[in-house]
Amino acid sequence: MTQNPQPIANRLRSGLPFALGAYFIWGLLPLYLHLLRGIHPFEFVGWRIVFTLPFCLLLVTISQEWQAVRRAITSPRTLAILCASSVLIGINWLLYIWAIQRGHALAASLGYYINPLANVLAGTLFLGEKLGRRQWQSVMLAAIGVALLAFGALDMLYISLSLAVSFSGYGLVRKVAPVESLAGLTIETMLLFIPGILIIAHYTQGTGGQLTNAVAKIDPLLAASGIITAAPLVMFATAARRMDYSALGFVQFLSPTLVFILGIFVFHEPLRPIQLGSFVLIWAAAALFVADLLNRRRANR
Repeated sequence: MTQNPQPIANRLRSGLPFALGAYFIWGLLPLYLHLLRGIHPFEFVGWRIVFTLPFCLLLVTISQEWQAVRRAITSPRTLAILCASSVLIGINWLLYIWAIQRGHALAASLGYYINPLANVLAGTLFLGEKLGRRQWQSVMLAAIGVALLAFGALDMLYISLSLAVSFSGYGLVRKVAPVESLAGLTIETMLLFIPGILIIAHYTQGTGGQLTNAVAKIDPLLAASGIITAAPLVMFATAARRMDYSALGFVQFLSPTLVFILGIFVFHEPLRPIQLGSFVLIWAAAALFVADLLNRRRANR
């Protein structure tokens, strides 16, 4: 009897390498942002948008997804949804860059620990998804952690919640957008391109220069922001299509864990006991939530 090749095919098509790649890049992103800390966060977001668009256009051409881009652009409903998602991702980029450059890596880390649980709440409120008992317990643990942080560090709480809400909102809007991931990201970048140019022009003129001169003197490290922005988003979209949700949810906590470690050991941010307690509760909530997903997966099998 010949061996069934299906398990091998499934392993070959696994999205785990793509998920690990995306979250590993996002987790190490503070190191890259630290090298560019001399650039104002608004200006950096402008350059990030400008350099992301050519990379997206190249990927669309290689993958032959121009038809999907045309369908999305000519659909008023889809275009309106992508306008909303482009605003949310732009806000998230700005908040994250500002937090890292201002020495709030731990706050950024906490925001993305909260994010998976914020997605659960968004799915419950807006998509009609139902939570199990253990999932509600994980949400309550996270809420206690946030309350603990709020009690001892109000100056960090707004950063964490803003990051979590903006990225959760972005994911929710993109979930209902009838467009493929690469085509959607390309259109979002197109919509943000003119604001990005205007932001760059504003900060260039503020230093007495001109936009054309600024473009001619671009630092290669800054130009790499396009690839660093688009590549993990594309890898994430690939992983989401190929992986079980429970496995993808487990990998999602890699990124804020890396940011948390960088904040303490590389950027030497002070870790107060109240912050540590909050993070422990968030980790416990994440572990409980992932354990429930894995149990459900085994039960379904």
